[in-house]
Amino acid sequence: MNARQPAPACAEPLAERRLRALVEQGLPLVPRPWQALAERCGLSEAEVMACVRRWQAEGLVKRLGLVVRHRALGITANAMVVWDVPDAEVAELGRRLAAEPVVTLCYRRPRRLPDWPYNLFCMIHGTRRERVLGALDEIVERQALQAIPHRVLFSLKAYRQHGGRYTAEERP
Repeated sequence: MNARQPAPACAEPLAERRLRALVEQGLPLVPRPWQALAERCGLSEAEVMACVRRWQAEGLVKRLGLVVRHRALGITANAMVVWDVPDAEVAELGRRLAAEPVVTLCYRRPRRLPDWPYNLFCMIHGTRRERVLGALDEIVERQALQAIPHRVLFSLKAYRQHGGRYTAEERP
């Protein structure tokens, strides 16, 4: 979908509210997901797509993505690597780390001094801790990050994952 094009509003506010509740549950895994949503909330496929375009243009929906339940796939060695990067270098290093094939997400967060000096976070997922640590060692070497302080935090608990929430507790 092109977020730059303004889209018309949905014809009926109640139908739009039902659509938001359905979208937050995830797109159906069918050849025409927008049509399937349209059938469930009483809109046409074009109206559903117009609503989503408008939500993107308004910033309500930033992106549509996939939530992977890695533990169900046997990926249980999940490490958040936190870095203490000089502020002038964090954007560039973030881009470089995000381009690494084993890094599944990378983002900047404010430091929480004095206890938390880290401002760049990246996730590395794997089936075994040794492999994740080996991949991290390769990144440190390849990116010449030996002088950048960092910590590796492995997940101890899996929390329920879900996409964005756009509605109150109402459900279709």
